[in-house]
Amino acid sequence: MGNEQVHLADLKPAEGSRKPDKRVGRGSGSGHGTFSGRGCKGTKARSGTHTMRMGFEGGQMPIQRRLPGRGFVSRNRVTYQLVDLGGISSRTAGDRVDPEALHAAGLIRLSSRLVKVLADGTLTRAVTIVADKFSRAAREKIAAAGGTAEERTGA
Repeated sequence: MGNEQVHLADLKPAEGSRKPDKRVGRGSGSGHGTFSGRGCKGTKARSGTHTMRMGFEGGQMPIQRRLPGRGFVSRNRVTYQLVDLGGISSRTAGDRVDPEALHAAGLIRLSSRLVKVLADGTLTRAVTIVADKFSRAAREKIAAAGGTAEERTGA
């Protein structure tokens, strides 16, 4: 562009990008006379806004009411981050594995949230695992490997 200055007043849309508005309701010779492309009667044929509430289907029972509700989710539910013994065995080192170590190994997202250890996989070494909850089978496998299952307190 060189050294030319661009002024806001000089800006124009690109050639051919803007079309004139369709002139409706100007007689039958225009091709858009009579009902002016609005059909015949009804809410959308009237002037002014014709917005309808979300989900309105013209008096037909709306889909959110036709479909049955499914289940109930308690607001007080407790959710755990699940960790398998196989993951602990293969992706952690040391003789003590706590939520910080699990987070560092990429087995859980947040060390501050509750952690539950499940018995999937095998534990190959004696290790002390610190978590909020253990499945019964996981406790048995940890004990069989010579380790201990320690429940975290005050989390």
